[in-house]
Amino acid sequence: MDRTRVGQILEREGSIALPGVYDTLSARICQRVGFPMTFVSGYSVAATAIGEPDLGLLTQTEITDRARRICMSIDIPVLVDADTGYGNPLNVHRTVRELIAAGAAGCFLEDQVWPKRCGHMRGKRIIDRDEYVQKIRSADDARAGRDFFIVARTDALAVEGMDEAIARVTAARELGASASFVEAPGNIEELAEIGRRSPGPNVANMLAGGKTPVLPKEQLAEMGFHLILHPLCALTSAAKMMETVFQRLAREGTLRTTNADFMSFEEFNQLIRVDERISLAERFGVES
Repeated sequence: MDRTRVGQILEREGSIALPGVYDTLSARICQRVGFPMTFVSGYSVAATAIGEPDLGLLTQTEITDRARRICMSIDIPVLVDADTGYGNPLNVHRTVRELIAAGAAGCFLEDQVWPKRCGHMRGKRIIDRDEYVQKIRSADDARAGRDFFIVARTDALAVEGMDEAIARVTAARELGASASFVEAPGNIEELAEIGRRSPGPNVANMLAGGKTPVLPKEQLAEMGFHLILHPLCALTSAAKMMETVFQRLAREGTLRTTNADFMSFEEFNQLIRVDERISLAERFGVES
């Protein structure tokens, strides 16, 4: 039985759908609406931290710094997209230790050649299976029995086929990984096959407009999936709303503060805990 925080949540929930977050604000909203855990989307962090696509341009220190700020801002467990671990097994060892120190509850580790690319993009390449499982061994060693959930992700399905993808996650689980993640199945039949053959708990990645059909949580649970990720829902919805509001301001030269599109100033201040900080200041004699 997995006694990590994430493992206990999956045991209790059976199957859970989660939004990806990318900064402290999105993380606080995630916690506020009642999600018991969340995950940091590497795609979203690349877009918001450096304004670049998910093509291996984000560095280890950039993702660790973002993860640390997010973990400090909320109380629920946070999984972090650690890409390929940013190098060989030695780099993976450091990455896991850095993420544990940052407060992360776990990470995703994948088998692409570095620099990697989004799993739903074309042109992916993967490292040898033996090299990948050594990275998983290294991650497990760096964890050293601590509360840290390791998700073994493979992109082998698009490169070498289903059998190799299942072989990779199976080998990774035997060497210490906590969950299996076969990325980017192209249809419902492939999803169902992964659910049958891959050792659970299994991860499904629901990316609107991506290669994988977006299915309801209940249907994915019946197929054998437990951790259901929606990595870009926060980022793309926020981007669309910002564009709409900015266009309105550019067109009209003003914005109505009573518009239902906006969170009220009071509610937003509650979200970022203004009253808590003012009370803390007053405890230490700081004038408001």
